Parts: sequence; C-alpha cells; structure tokens
Amino acid sequence: MTLLASRDEADRTAPPARGTPADPRWVRPSLAALLLATAVLYLWNLGESGWANAFYSAAAQAGSLSWKALFFGSSDAANAITVDKTPAALWVMSLSARLFGVDAWSVLVPQALMGVGSVAVLYAAVRRTSGPAAGLLAGTVLALTPAAALMFRFNNPDALLVLLLTAGAYCVVRALEKASPRWLALAGVAVGFGFLAKMLQAFLVLPAFGLAYLIAAPTSLGKRLLHLLGALGATLVSAGWYLAVVALWPAADRPYIGGSQENSLWELAFGYNGLGRITGDEVGSVGGSPNGGWGGTGWDRLFGEEMAGGIAWLLPAAVVALAAGLWFTRRAPRTDRGRAALIVWGGWFVVTAVVFSYMGGIIHAYYMIALAPAVAALVGIAGTQLWRARGNPAAAGTLSAGIGLTALTAYLLLSRQSDWLPGLAITVLVAGLLCAFLVFFASRLPAVARRLIAASTLITILAGTGAYTVATAATPHSGALPSAGPDTGRGMRMGGGGLLGTSLPGDELAALIRQGSANYTWAAATVGSNNAAGYQLGSGAPVMAVGGFNGTDPAPTLEQFQEYVRKGRIHYFLGEGMMMRGETGSDAAERIAAWVADTYEPTTVDGVTVYDLSR
Repeated sequence: MTLLASRDEADRTAPPARGTPADPRWVRPSLAALLLATAVLYLWNLGESGWANAFYSAAAQAGSLSWKALFFGSSDAANAITVDKTPAALWVMSLSARLFGVDAWSVLVPQALMGVGSVAVLYAAVRRTSGPAAGLLAGTVLALTPAAALMFRFNNPDALLVLLLTAGAYCVVRALEKASPRWLALAGVAVGFGFLAKMLQAFLVLPAFGLAYLIAAPTSLGKRLLHLLGALGATLVSAGWYLAVVALWPAADRPYIGGSQENSLWELAFGYNGLGRITGDEVGSVGGSPNGGWGGTGWDRLFGEEMAGGIAWLLPAAVVALAAGLWFTRRAPRTDRGRAALIVWGGWFVVTAVVFSYMGGIIHAYYMIALAPAVAALVGIAGTQLWRARGNPAAAGTLSAGIGLTALTAYLLLSRQSDWLPGLAITVLVAGLLCAFLVFFASRLPAVARRLIAASTLITILAGTGAYTVATAATPHSGALPSAGPDTGRGMRMGGGGLLGTSLPGDELAALIRQGSANYTWAAATVGSNNAAGYQLGSGAPVMAVGGFNGTDPAPTLEQFQEYVRKGRIHYFLGEGMMMRGETGSDAAERIAAWVADTYEPTTVDGVTVYDLSR
C-alpha cells in the first residue's frame, strides 16, 4: 500500500458536486461558502474596470450588432478586420451584450462566472481522486491566485481557456475511472474548444492528459491507444471545424483575419499565435520593448519582477507536491488513480511552466493564469494527503518543508513592495516557519492542537497570495497589459491612444463620429485596433482599425482604402497614424496615414486630428 493512498473506490465514483453518504456534514456548506466567496471576490465592484480590454469590448459590441461580426470575431460591425484570436471568448461576450445590452457589466460578468465555474470544476476533479478536503483546498488556492483574480475580472480570452482546460482535466479524471472512451473524447472536445479561445496554447495540456491515460487507464494497451486516437480526433474536429469554415468562406465576403499577413486563419494559428510564440519569429509583432524582445528566458523567469506576483506564491510548493506525490506512489499499481491525477496536473504544470519560461515570442504576465489550476490541484492533493500521513516522518518532513518554502517565497515576494502592507512579509515568514515546525510534530499532539495547527497553517500559507489577490481584485484594470497586484499605477487609467493604449473620445468628437454615420459603412478609420476600439465604444458607430492590432497587417491596402474613400464608405480618418516599432509586417497603415495627410485638410477636435474624407 502506498503512503499517499487514493480515496476509497466507492466514494470516488459518486457525483462529485452533490456530496456522498460518506462525506462529513461540512462538505456541502463549505463548498457553497467557497463558491459564494469566489463570486463576491470576482464580481465585487466589477464595473470599475470600465471596458477593461477595449480591444475585445469593441469586438463584443460589434458582435452584438452583426451576426457575421460575432461569428468571425470582427473588430467592427462592418467587418473590416477580426481580432487576432479565434473568437470563442467573443461569442460569449457578444451573446451577453445582445441579451443585456452593451456595457461593462455585460462584457465582464461572464468572465467572473467562468472563474466561479473553474473553481467548481477543479473542486469536482480533485475530489474524485483525493476527497472533498483536497478539492476544497485546491479550489481555494485557485480562487486566491492573483493571476486568476486578474483574468476572471477581465475580458481577455484566458478566462474561457482556463475553464475549458479545467473541464478537460475533469473529463480525463472521469475517463480514468473505467477506461471510458466517451469521457476521454469529451476531454478532447474541451481542449478543442479551448483552441477556439486561444489557439495553440490550449494544446499544452495534451501531453499530460494523454500520458496519464496511457499509463493508468484500466484496460489493455491496445484499447488505451485506440481511445487516445479517438480523443485526438475529437480534439481536431472540435478545433478544426472553424478553421475549415473560415478557409472555405470566400475572402471577399468575410473580414480580413487580423494578425496575419496573408489573410489566413491557419497562418495566424500556427504562425503569429502559434510557433512564433515559441521561436520569437512573429511577423508583424512590434516587440515587447523599444528594442524588441519580451524579457529574459530561463528557469527563473516565472519568479522575475513581471511574472512572480501573479503566480509564484505556491510554485515551489507545487514542485514539492509533485515530486513527493510521485515518490510516495512509485510502488502503486499501474492503474492507481491518485498517481494518475498527479500525472494529469503535474504534466499540465511542467509543460506549461517550461514553455512559458523559455518561449522567445510574445508573453505577458497575465498568461500565468494557465498555471493556476495545475498548481492549485497539486497543492490540494499532496497537501491533504501528506497531512493525513503525518504519522510517517517522511510525509511530515516533506509537508513541513513545503510549508517553510511557501512562507519564504511569500516573504521574498512581499519584500519587493515593502511600502504595501508593511509587516506582512515578516509575519508570514515567522508564522510559516513556526507552523512548519509544529506540523512535523503534529501527530504527537492532541486532536484539538492538531486542528489549531492545521487551521493556522492554511491561513499562513494563503496570507501572502490571498492579500495580493484581494489587492488585485480591488484595483480596476484596463488596456492591453494588465498586471496583478496592488499597484494602481499599472491599473485602471486609460492612457492615451496608441497601439497598446485606448482612450475614449471626448463628447464633441464622439458626436462628430456619430453624425451621419448611417450613411457610411465606417463612420471613421484610424491606425491600430486599440485606437479604433476607443472611438467605436465612445461613439457606438463602426470604426475601421487600419492595420489591425499592431498596425502592421496589410488590411486594407492603400489601394483598397482609396477605393473605399472614392465610394464614400468612410467618413473620417482620425489621428496622424502610428509608426511601426518593429521591422516586420506591412507598412500599408503608414502609407494610408501619409496619403490622408497629404490629400486632406486636418482639423482638431477634442485634441484629435480629424480628416473629413467626404470633402
């Protein structure tokens, strides 16, 4: 019998979200309290973030007005160009906007509900293999991860991606119980639709899912391989149908595929948003800094200034949990589901962490939410099992080491912002080291003392990440690059226009854009999707994003733009254009801006240069 044993078989196979006869009375109210607290955390004062990422909010607005814009994920209702992602996340936001009207709440509430759903599904998945206590701990850790609070209160595609991948992991756990090809195929469908939310990033979990089933499914090797082949087919179909539809749709009758240079969703999926993220060879990217590049790579990247605040609090604990879990289950039978769960979550964690640490292309701090479910599951599973086995010195020592390491990590992270909650860092360190010491001897103490130690330990290890999460939720965020943490300087205020910033137009300019907009296909055009988003959200009229997100897409070409103007389809051109900071991609947007400036007389409205193309 292994030290970290799986749950009793009969208890594991009961419906996870409804409790079982073997569950203590506290399970259901504890789960309800966790989900209610998560909902409050993610929904409270949500409207303060305004349009959040205006780039996606404008596309949701467009989708609320045009079914074609909804299907393709267009930036505007007139379907000039799409966002630079597959549109599954926009489908959710656009449908919400159609039902409840276009405002900040209709765009952001679905994200918060996805966060609550992710916590619930993670609880259900962990509970099936490790019991309700482990599920509750895992759900709590996920809810109190700063990157999760950031993205579940924001309208990037990451919220839907995490929900779908967590659902996929749950399906794998179910498939492992009786070697079920149906549940495994459902896991493939979840990952496939994750691709429709954020393309190839969704596939990072596939090695872990496949390896766990190949090793542990209780059936013959031939059937395991056959089931995996069927699940792979389900993944490809659920992801590929949309690629096929877009490829077969006449290009002249759909919007340009933003982020690509050849008007191709395949190019976008496997180039700019695919392998280019790994190699750094992303045509049209403007780089992460004035000199290009996206920061140093290496094993310590996730602990650097940019990434650490969102995810690093329990990363060392997750590593200890995975290593300990695999070691203590090394003699378990092949089909042991406890070890299989470690492979599911541990493989997710390792593959994603390695890719994020060494990828040479575009990467942002908020991507770290993709690690959160795996980290939370590992901590919940191993933490609970090690506590149950605390009578064994090896288990007690491993648990104590993980607690001490977590306290030290929190101390180092909190010390980086010593002017925020001064005293918390040293308090967490001292309390954590004391808890680590007491846990080692807990098996020799009375039951009341053990409960007190367990409660104190949970509060201590979650204090740092919890405080940072609450501060993240309390800080409104907007723009293209939100960051976790209490620093409001990185948060709400919509900076001026630009490729990565969005500013709403003043009242006079908004009225000017709306004036006679019904007589034009596009009320205005401007360089860059974020610029266009601000003008579109402020006026309610479609605004063409010349050059797409970075201003480097060849959409439209100068000749096409001149034809639109000649036919009276565009009323105004706004701004003087943005110069590309990169060395790749199309210069069509620059040429269009230069032609407009040479051809039309400018006026200034609310500080913005305006060219009337109808004159």
